[in-house]
Amino acid sequence: MCSCEEPRWGWGHCAPSPILLLSLLLAAPFGLLQGEETRQVTLEVIPDSMGLPQNLLHIRAVGTNSTLHYVWSSLGPPAVLLVATNTPHSNLSVNWSRLLSPEPDGALMVLPKDSIQFSSALVFTRLFEFDSTNTSDVAAKPPGTPYPPYSLAEFSWNNITDSLDPATLSATFRGHPNHDPTRAFANGSLAFRVQAFSRSGRPAQPPRLLHTMDTCQLEVALVGASPRGNRSLFGLEVATLGQGPDCPSMQEQHSIDDEYAPAVFQLDQLLWGSLPSGFVQWRPVAFSQKQGGRESALPCQASPLHPTLAYLLPESPIVRAFFGSQNNFCAFNLTFGASTGPGYWDQHYLSWSMLLGVGAPPVDALSPLVLGIMAVALGAPGLMLLAGGLFLLLGPKRYSEYQPIN
Repeated sequence: MCSCEEPRWGWGHCAPSPILLLSLLLAAPFGLLQGEETRQVTLEVIPDSMGLPQNLLHIRAVGTNSTLHYVWSSLGPPAVLLVATNTPHSNLSVNWSRLLSPEPDGALMVLPKDSIQFSSALVFTRLFEFDSTNTSDVAAKPPGTPYPPYSLAEFSWNNITDSLDPATLSATFRGHPNHDPTRAFANGSLAFRVQAFSRSGRPAQPPRLLHTMDTCQLEVALVGASPRGNRSLFGLEVATLGQGPDCPSMQEQHSIDDEYAPAVFQLDQLLWGSLPSGFVQWRPVAFSQKQGGRESALPCQASPLHPTLAYLLPESPIVRAFFGSQNNFCAFNLTFGASTGPGYWDQHYLSWSMLLGVGAPPVDALSPLVLGIMAVALGAPGLMLLAGGLFLLLGPKRYSEYQPIN
């Protein structure tokens, strides 16, 4: 926990006032975790029927009365489909020849179709780079002079089968640009590590987002790539499908607890509006070292969601295959770091994590450490008053030796 003269919220902000501390403590949902239904979680690579090494990763979480499907792919830009059904017997169907054709509509389905309760997608379209050498304003938009962005649709990706780990329910998409005239990625790569979970808990590394069996986690890591500037900042463009004409909502949640991500009192969420809804969660922090800690923490700024036209985005074959060509897209940008403090330039490393899920987002309860601090801070004065009162009432009584004249 940290403190300062003027308490504020957000990344690197300081602790709240005691009155707000008490009110949040009383309102906190002690031990309440959403999405605790027992699920059988499996992770598999869907093989290409034509024998080509294609990256299509299917996470299937089967419950008593429902199934969650997460379909990740690096065909085109990296993308993921989120599909929730009201039956434990729904399955993914893939027509590879159609999926790899110029018109992939209908090539990817979750059957039976009438069991689908929610569906949407995220597409990671571009990697940004900015030269922040002459930028002193942390809140500047953009945060420096932009270099030409890297289109993630023009990256070459590894065969995901080589990184599949059934024990940890994880796999990694690792890529580099197809055309790299400056050889910036000669010794570097951009990685998307996907992990599902067989139980509720937290990862060992910050920001330690609370996960359940209804969720999967994505860690994006830029490693070893040569920046085009001395103090380059990087960013990521993310596109999603809106529900109808509206974009999903972006929300901020605040907490008094920073034990799991030191100096970070904020959780950002993207929420789709339908029920059951989908969500994306992340803390506004990235890290410039593999062993993430407070000393390597970087601020993460998110722009507001805004509608965008489909033709302005690189096409994702799996999104087109599942939803067709007529869709309402919304996009936002994430920017990692500031011109001052630690940055990618320290060790040529940058990582950021998000949690993706269907249903109610996991709800953080106060950690045992903070509960102990609250118990001491709020209980000690009461115990002192109680002890003092009992001493006055039950303690030894002293009588005066004065004898009255009368």
